[in-house]
Amino acid sequence: MPMKIAILGAGPAGCTLARLLQQGNDQISVTIFEGEAGLDFRSQGGSLDLHEETGQAALRKAGLRDEFLKHARYDGEALKIADKNLLCYVRINGSTSSNSSSQPAGVLGNRPEIDRPVLRKLLFDSLLEGTVQWNKKVTNIDEDRSICFADGTTQGGFDLIVGADGAWSKARPYLSAVKPFYTGIGGYAMTIINAEENHPKLHKVVNRGSLFTWSDGKSLMGQYNGDGSIQVYTWSKREPDWQATHNTRDIAAVRKDCMEEFAGWHPDLLALIHASEDHVTARDLYMLPIGHSWPHRRGVTLIGDAAHVMTPFAGEGVNLALEDAMKLSDAIISAASHASDAELISQALDQGVSRFEQEMFERATATQEMTFDMMNYNFNTPGAPRSCIEPLMLRAIRGPSPTAVSWLMTPLVYAWFAVFKLIW
Repeated sequence: MPMKIAILGAGPAGCTLARLLQQGNDQISVTIFEGEAGLDFRSQGGSLDLHEETGQAALRKAGLRDEFLKHARYDGEALKIADKNLLCYVRINGSTSSNSSSQPAGVLGNRPEIDRPVLRKLLFDSLLEGTVQWNKKVTNIDEDRSICFADGTTQGGFDLIVGADGAWSKARPYLSAVKPFYTGIGGYAMTIINAEENHPKLHKVVNRGSLFTWSDGKSLMGQYNGDGSIQVYTWSKREPDWQATHNTRDIAAVRKDCMEEFAGWHPDLLALIHASEDHVTARDLYMLPIGHSWPHRRGVTLIGDAAHVMTPFAGEGVNLALEDAMKLSDAIISAASHASDAELISQALDQGVSRFEQEMFERATATQEMTFDMMNYNFNTPGAPRSCIEPLMLRAIRGPSPTAVSWLMTPLVYAWFAVFKLIW
């Protein structure tokens, strides 16, 4: 009998895992249970940068590299890091293809952008028909490893259930009582539609890439999307119940709130807020404790945000999730190779998943630490970004797993910004 795998959640991690399993062994039966009604049921957010050694590696292994390149925006690698006066401390130009990335791979280069809905559709289209069961909202996993749904039905008999269902995973309580906690950072996401035509000056400021600005414990960001829009994000330290006293659904009220909060910032930055006209969403940022783990339990595991949700300030979340999917697929496919011996398959699967979890805990902890550092530089360092631009850039260059080359960058980075600060 084929090995039966259930995946909770049809996001990037869940669909990547399913694709890898279907491609790797035809004796593995994969079903994804997704609570949404369909692929385009809700807005999927902004743009993602996929890193060569993690996110792109998973797509390459899944046989989707060529399809990814059709949609990848290498000009989206363009990056500006500035303060509230729009003084740019870092300016990186985008490129036109994978062969002309503006930065060497392994430093900050070869990280093209792809819109989240495009990536999700790319992955979904690669799956066998019927893999995803829509409108199957999971409520919990019973002790006998039956999956319980909001419609009152249950399904069981799976060799492995993989929770890829995000920050508020319904699979996590089977393994861990730990819940994500509020980081103290909240804000808004808004959209500027057809920016190049309607707001050419702002389009030029964002430069088809990303603009990150912060000062005074607040951040205002602009990120270009492949559909020609600009996603605008405002973040600041807020009380847990801040949304109760704000009209978070009305764009005019949100613009007024943000214009007051960011009063005194550069006119071009305030213009990003003023030009926003659609898809406003209030958001609070949550994370799991750094080093979150659980004792291994047979038959259930987690990947992606379900295992290690973190804030977005290092751009590592989706890359870590796709790497999780790639490494877990290796363990499952290896176990399935034990011919028709059901006992050997079951034992090998359990051992392989346990080893995967231990390796994931190490990777995730390193990435969580990096992300937490970046958040602290942004919001909890007096005088930022000027006071901490050197350690911030070095943290970004080194990434979750520093190399000898990245450590050699330290004197160069400090020397560069010493000269910069003398001039500006």
